[in-house]
Amino acid sequence: MIAETSSPGEKQAQRLLRLYHLYRLSIGITLVLLISSNLDNRLLTAANDDLLRSGSWLYLVLNILLAVFFQSTRRPTQLLSLALVDVLLLCGLFYAAGGVASAIGNLLIVSVAISNTLLRKRIGLLIAAISTLGILGSSFLLNVSHRANPNDYLQVGTLGVLCFAAALLVQGLIRRLEVSETLVQQKASEVVGLEALNALILQRMRTGILVLDDQWRVQLANHGALTLLGCERLEGQRIDEHAPALVERLQLWINNPTLRPQSLKIARSGLELQPSFIALSSSPHRQTLVFLEDLAQITQQAHQLKLAALGRLTAGIAHEIRNPLGAISHAAQLLRESEELNAADRRLTQIIQDHSQRMNRVIENVLQLSRHQQTATQRLDLRPWLEQFVAATRDQASEHQKIHLRIAPGDFETLMDPNQLEQILDNLIGNAWRHSALDHDPAQVWLELFTDPESQLPVLEILDDGPGVAPDHQAQLFEPFFTTSQQGTGLGLYLSRELCESNQARLDFKPRQGGCFRITFAHGRKQG
Repeated sequence: MIAETSSPGEKQAQRLLRLYHLYRLSIGITLVLLISSNLDNRLLTAANDDLLRSGSWLYLVLNILLAVFFQSTRRPTQLLSLALVDVLLLCGLFYAAGGVASAIGNLLIVSVAISNTLLRKRIGLLIAAISTLGILGSSFLLNVSHRANPNDYLQVGTLGVLCFAAALLVQGLIRRLEVSETLVQQKASEVVGLEALNALILQRMRTGILVLDDQWRVQLANHGALTLLGCERLEGQRIDEHAPALVERLQLWINNPTLRPQSLKIARSGLELQPSFIALSSSPHRQTLVFLEDLAQITQQAHQLKLAALGRLTAGIAHEIRNPLGAISHAAQLLRESEELNAADRRLTQIIQDHSQRMNRVIENVLQLSRHQQTATQRLDLRPWLEQFVAATRDQASEHQKIHLRIAPGDFETLMDPNQLEQILDNLIGNAWRHSALDHDPAQVWLELFTDPESQLPVLEILDDGPGVAPDHQAQLFEPFFTTSQQGTGLGLYLSRELCESNQARLDFKPRQGGCFRITFAHGRKQG
């Protein structure tokens, strides 16, 4: 069987129904005990003693049966029948006990009040009306059979008024309670939504965030912290087991919070991080909030500012530099063509030309930084585009250069500027061929297009079988002017990453045997 879930209102109704059952059982047991101990003659002025005894036992037995078999609150007709049976039985006991003097009328008021917690609006007032009519009818019959006290009519009227007053008061309180419960539920749902939003923001932040207790045990770690520290899971573990240098910085900060913590190198991820600490004063367990910033991103931003300034400067003086540089290169070429030069002099002129060309390439690359060409993104299907690009590259490649393409099944639509993507791949394939040629002939490069299983984004990897990149150089690959080649300018990879980011893509280096650069593309849908 499938268990049915109950709403908070239904659970509250079930509790009120159990309270109603308990109240009636208590009244029935009390009446039976009074009758069994012969105390009813002292406490009750019974008009019909046998009727009172029979009615008390009937009231108790019937309420036991109702308490056992009647547990559902989903049908209002059943609740109405239960309340009617209860007030009618109490009205009968009211008559049998002798009317107002028996004090059973007070029990009717309580029953009307409890039944109005289950029956709302007009139905609840109907129960109050039937109780009032029952009291009046019982009093009228007693007046016919016995001579009534004039004060009894006033008390009977008071009981009727109290029945309606109890019904109205309870319904008003229930309405206020429902409004309060609705408000509490709304606030609770808002709090849950805010907690979920905060958790999502916390996990999406690139800044690493840790919460440590006084034993250096991790109580919270977002995705950024796990990535920066190179761990899959940290919660519940001691941070000194994974980053002992971080604990050293934390201890120094505790001794003197005014000091700026020194950066630390993480062996697992190979990243250099800048920690900062905040003591959570409201925490009873002396918790510490730790922020971890990747210094590579900060360094990259500084390089971007530096290159922007350099680009503006170079744009202003490029004309003045390139003219004399062109004259030097042209003069060296003419001098080399002279028949009077010996081999050593020809070698010197070749050196002049080579370095002139290198200086010209540096100026071209820096000028490209300053131009900031606008990206013309369009919906691009990478499968046919790559097939055409590889075919064109093979036609232009020499016999010592090979390129291979492997495409996995799937949808590879993205938003990309095809001209900038061609520029990126030309640079990466040229680097791959150059490194592959160091160990192999012919030089080979592989392009592999597939879908990332986690993010479902298109991914293109450019691989080679060269000697790879030394671990000490991997963190500097995308820094401007960093190069391991004597003929390189050190701006190719930096420009490639900048072009990728301008197209909402990402370029990374993946350590493996040989070289592997990975481009992770954006989804192929435009945002409105």
